[in-house]
Amino acid sequence: MTDISSNICESPACGQPAKLQCPTCLKLGMKDSFFCSQECFKKNWSTHKVVHAAKKETEVHNPFPYYSYTGSLRATYPLSPKRSVPEAIPRPDYAETGIPVSEQDVRSSTTIKVLNAEEIEGMRKVCKIGREALNIGAAAIRPGITTDEIDRIVHEAIIERGAYPSPLNYYNFPKSLCTSVNEVICHGIPDKRPLKEGDIVNLDVTCYLGGFHGDLNETYLVGKVDEAGKKLVNTARECLEKAIAMVKPGVKYRDFGNVIEDHARKNGFSVVRTFCGHGINQLFHCAPNIPHYANNKAIGTMKAGHVFTIEPMICEGTWRDEIWPDNWTAVTKDGKRSAQFEHTLLVTEQGVEILT
Repeated sequence: MTDISSNICESPACGQPAKLQCPTCLKLGMKDSFFCSQECFKKNWSTHKVVHAAKKETEVHNPFPYYSYTGSLRATYPLSPKRSVPEAIPRPDYAETGIPVSEQDVRSSTTIKVLNAEEIEGMRKVCKIGREALNIGAAAIRPGITTDEIDRIVHEAIIERGAYPSPLNYYNFPKSLCTSVNEVICHGIPDKRPLKEGDIVNLDVTCYLGGFHGDLNETYLVGKVDEAGKKLVNTARECLEKAIAMVKPGVKYRDFGNVIEDHARKNGFSVVRTFCGHGINQLFHCAPNIPHYANNKAIGTMKAGHVFTIEPMICEGTWRDEIWPDNWTAVTKDGKRSAQFEHTLLVTEQGVEILT
């Protein structure tokens, strides 16, 4: 046993030679915690235990140790500090407060905005930047990189182009993109977990430029992925492609779900019901709502000038979801994998223009 008697009790105004060390401190690798007796140790416990919490917060850890995760993935904290955006870059109304007031003002409206030529050009510009940023983030994917590092790369790509990363502080979301790994359906928060060989990961990028938002996402393979994972990812991509092929004036928004769910079911997969596609323009999310499952009750018929996203989330097992204690990360109820693809789309007189 190490002789600690040359050390002094850390109890204020004690000054006696140390005879014991805090066992929790030793487990945490903190070796400079000394007390002369159990009495001194207990008397100072309320103030001393603060150092344990501080130590844990600076080391990689699971922030929700008592949460029953549905799969093998774990949140890996601490999160890095909120990334800064240059003052010169225009930002949406929620950038400081976290509250998208302009969206909330029209939350109950089912009116679908028809964009004019100038607004459509604004959408083209921001969607081009979104595509560039997503491609840069995707190029960084490899076993060993953390999703937090991918968030940094995408954040820098967006602000270098004079745009604002739309997810940042949207209802207080802490990062600049969403990274959804394996059983995460959507809205995963980039953290300290390194990607592993065989993972699948979705990167969801949205940019704000010139008063407009552009939104897209794709799911990628990390290294060598099993055949079942490849089939899931390919089917999710095909579901989006089949839905896009339907886009033209006169088509009802509710009809997408029939085609998407039919293709998913034929391949042995299910379609998430909780989250849907959405209108997008000067607002991040607005009418129409676009469910991806069959026999839905979506309102509206496509007209030239409508802009919206289709973003089906396809699952290996159940379509049912639950939310992690971070109040963002949506995961499959059974812990099986989910994949997603998304484009921002413009309805034209001839059919569709894929803006992203």
